[in-house]
Amino acid sequence: MYVCVCKAVTDKQVVQAINEGVCSRRQLMQCTGAGGVCGKCTASIKAILHENTQNQVMQVQAA
Repeated sequence: MYVCVCKAVTDKQVVQAINEGVCSRRQLMQCTGAGGVCGKCTASIKAILHENTQNQVMQVQAA
């Protein structure tokens, strides 16, 4: 699903960037381009970032 229509960035691309080490919304915007035009997707990007960083923390704690 497209998260950022302006830059044609999908949720999968955002998750991939997070899995590759991106850890802030600013870094996501820099590497994907999402959020830099109209800004309507910033809330979605923030939610995806929060969800995936929480999952990574839980995986580390379980290991």
